[in-house]
Amino acid sequence: MYWTLELASYLEDAPWPATKDELIDYSIRSGAPIEVIENLQELEDEQGEYFESIDEVWPDYPSKDDFFFHEDEH
Repeated sequence: MYWTLELASYLEDAPWPATKDELIDYSIRSGAPIEVIENLQELEDEQGEYFESIDEVWPDYPSKDDFFFHEDEH
């Protein structure tokens, strides 16, 4: 399983919190690339477990703090 910012961007508007199956269904309906669906299928989860955000799907998902620019300056 590998994630990139581009792949993760397909889940930004997902209906959080969501189960693994709901995320897969959302990805299929929204036309996400097959890599997104494959990554979601590889997730380990308990039946019915909810993921609260992309951070739980991809723990290394960068936050706004990870970027080196200041929004106030632009």
